[in-house]
Amino acid sequence: MGISFNSLAIPALILVQPRRFDDARGYFEETWNKRDLAQSGVSADFVQDNHSLSVHEGTLRGMHYQALPRAQDKLVRCTRGSIYDVAVDVRNGSPSYGRWVGVTLSAENGHQLFIPKGFLHGFVTLEADTEVQYKCSDYYAPECDGTVRWDGIGIDWPLTGDPVLSAKDAAAPQFSDFTSPFTYEAAT
Repeated sequence: MGISFNSLAIPALILVQPRRFDDARGYFEETWNKRDLAQSGVSADFVQDNHSLSVHEGTLRGMHYQALPRAQDKLVRCTRGSIYDVAVDVRNGSPSYGRWVGVTLSAENGHQLFIPKGFLHGFVTLEADTEVQYKCSDYYAPECDGTVRWDGIGIDWPLTGDPVLSAKDAAAPQFSDFTSPFTYEAAT
């Protein structure tokens, strides 16, 4: 395999590390391979790609989710600059409910984060002019779209000041007021 898959502190979250082939021209890497992903135990069927540009360092996008029946698995990567990418387990009954994992994704390291359904997702940019691209396993459905406030979960964000937020994210409800639509299903 040209891609390695490593479970994180919450096993459902997977750090994806494509293998890079460097030479005098730069590098080549295979960023996604459905067969390799399935062999690692992930059976996501991606149907949509999203791409964001954040002009300012300290732009925080999150914490977002898309509820059932249109919940989404995501495969997130940073293609310019760097981000601190965070996922929070909100699957009712999960042994890690309310816990979070954060990883640095950058154009330089090429790492990606697989986030399954049942997690809040967000990131903060560590550099200006940062671009993030991610695959989704379902189409955007505004009626299922939700957000939870970024600062009420106990995440140790690498911020040096107040984040740049959208109006939607600034007005999001606190985690303590959030009722999760997701249920934990133990692996059999």
